Amino acid sequence: MSKSKLFINQLSKLVEEGLYNYKDLSNEFISVLRSKREELIYKLKLTTSEETEILIKRIENLEKKVGKLEKKSKKKKTKKVKR
Repeated sequence: MSKSKLFINQLSKLVEEGLYNYKDLSNEFISVLRSKREELIYKLKLTTSEETEILIKRIENLEKKVGKLEKKSKKKKTKKVKR
């Protein structure tokens, strides 16, 4: 019986170490994939959703200002009639 317990203990240690190694390996794999994703985003010069929303709001504000300036310039361009 003692030999079978020794064998079972050794087997359980191997399985336990294998699980730890698997978890470490999977964590390392995930971190490598994240870094590759960040590299790709940097190379493509993509923005985050927050940055995109901010840029959209800025563009809308600029379009409103341009529209106001166009209206003002149309009003100022009235021609005087010669007498």
